[in-house]
Amino acid sequence: MIADRFIPQIALADGHVSTNERPLVTTPALVGFFFSFRAAIVLIAVRWFLMEPQTGAAAVLAIDFALLLIVAFQAIGKAEQSLRRIALIPSFRWVAAYLAFAGCSFAWSGAVSLPASFLYWCGVVADVAIVVLILRAGRAEVVAHSVIKGFIASTCVLATIAWLMPAQADLRLGDAEYLNTNQIGNLCAFAVLLAQYLMSRGDRKWGLTAGFLTVTLVRSLSKTTLVAFLLSEGLLFIRDKTMSRRTKLLIMGAALAVGLTFWGLYESYYDVYTTAGNQAETFTGRTAIWAYALTAAIAKPWFGNGFDALWKVMPPFGVDQFEARHAESELLQQFFAYGVTGVVLLIGVYGSLFRRIRKLAPGSMRTALVTILVFVMIRGLAEAEPFDLLLPLWTITLLSALIEVELRSMEVASAPVGQNMSHLLSRRNATI
Repeated sequence: MIADRFIPQIALADGHVSTNERPLVTTPALVGFFFSFRAAIVLIAVRWFLMEPQTGAAAVLAIDFALLLIVAFQAIGKAEQSLRRIALIPSFRWVAAYLAFAGCSFAWSGAVSLPASFLYWCGVVADVAIVVLILRAGRAEVVAHSVIKGFIASTCVLATIAWLMPAQADLRLGDAEYLNTNQIGNLCAFAVLLAQYLMSRGDRKWGLTAGFLTVTLVRSLSKTTLVAFLLSEGLLFIRDKTMSRRTKLLIMGAALAVGLTFWGLYESYYDVYTTAGNQAETFTGRTAIWAYALTAAIAKPWFGNGFDALWKVMPPFGVDQFEARHAESELLQQFFAYGVTGVVLLIGVYGSLFRRIRKLAPGSMRTALVTILVFVMIRGLAEAEPFDLLLPLWTITLLSALIEVELRSMEVASAPVGQNMSHLLSRRNATI
């Protein structure tokens, strides 16, 4: 299995791992694998096993809660870092505030099915809780890198599945109902960005993997994701001073070759898009969704319409009767769901993370993290998530912990010689 290939690498990535510690790196890898692969579980349930979509969705939640129980069991006992110290991370406090307010919004939510929506909220909370518990149980860098590697491995599996599936009528990869091209493109782009983060930390073996996922992203024809990816990668290309000129020339040559390879496909897709594109794809369709969501948001400006209040409430658009799952804009989605409070929370979550990134020393790690934020911000202009943020809350929690590790290292390195170094080192080992 692919997961088995990645687990030994994860165990050795941060140094020597004893036999007793191995579950603490294996479980995070499986968690990361699930965080990506769950995008295909409903597709597998419906297309392969001929089940109802609700069964696949229930399976996703059941696995999520089962992983939470497993991680909670492993976290029992002596902790590498206390929950209190994790709770002191500024970005995590904003994540907790966002989740708490989303939960409170059920008191006024316009969701069609409050019990079902509540389970989805519990799933988002479970994701964050899983990450918090694995950070408590093991060293932050070891477990976080394990989650990231598991996520990348899983995305490679999904990319392979996408290539094997028949193309949609509009030539794009994926299944329009259960694993659409935007999901495939976003997972591939996000996995590439995480691979670049690992490479910024000295783990250079992810080049071919990133190349495969990038080609899959290009082939997916996910327009918004491609634009966001190209612009964010352009920033990385310019800002990363550790990348040699030869490497940059090779990347430029490879990008040109991929572009020429798929040029004919893009021309054919453009013809389909301009003559037979459905309401979900066209700019006209999105502006209609934006207009409805904005009007509904203004009607309840302070606290919004509540968690999952748009699904089956917004009227279908166009001759194809497209039903929007979200507001097709992250800022507008938060305004619709939680009003002005949601906008403040969105700015607080991303702003807090950005402020911590800015405290990092200039270098490839800081550039890689800024690239992730830029990708999310650009994609958020025309995309959103119904339950979570485009940069998932579990990811924000994970990256925040890694940033705190690096900031502690900087604090220790910059301390004057003889100034209670043993105390500083003990603080570094005891905190994230």
